[in-house]
Formats: sequence, structure tokens, C-alpha cells
Amino acid sequence: MSWIYLFVAGLLEVAWAVGLKYTAGFTRLWPSVFTLVTMAGSVGMLGLALRQLPLGTAYAVWTGIGTIGTAIFGMLLLNEPAGALRLLAIGMIAGGIVLLKVLTPG
Repeated sequence: MSWIYLFVAGLLEVAWAVGLKYTAGFTRLWPSVFTLVTMAGSVGMLGLALRQLPLGTAYAVWTGIGTIGTAIFGMLLLNEPAGALRLLAIGMIAGGIVLLKVLTPG
């Protein structure tokens, strides 16, 4: 169950990171509310995952999911660059997440 909590925490991290782009420095109410709620949810789910998972592993996976998700969002919806080296770097992050999962009991 801890890995499910961690995965959801990572998805919520993507949500708040994307939401942050639309807050205009926290001057827009609803994007700001969305961002703050998803931030709290993300950290809360990370906390639940930490009941069973090692801190270093959980934090690395959490930030990795957030990094991959926001990068993909940016490429697909915000016309950010999607060159081969950038995709390779994202793939390496994903590979690191998979390897941490395989090496971590729980």
C-alpha cells in the first residue's frame, strides 16, 4: 500500500507544480487554492508512504514522479522542447525510479 500512496503523492506533486504555473504568483484565487490543496495532499500521501518506506527512496521516487510528470506536461501542452537528449534524461530518471522500487522491500 505504501507504494500506492507514494505514486498518488507523485501525481499530486505534478498537479501542484502545474497549478503553480497558473497562480500568477498566488494572485489568482482558484488556481492558488488548487495548488495549495494538491500540495497538502501530496505531502500528506508522502507522509503515509514513509510509514513503511525508507526516507531516501520515498523522497527520490516522489520527486522523480513529479519531475517526469511536469516535464511531460510541459512538452505535450506547453510546447516545451522535447529533444532526444531531454527524452533520454527523462528515461534515465524513470529507470532510476524503477531500480529504487526493485531494490526496496515493501
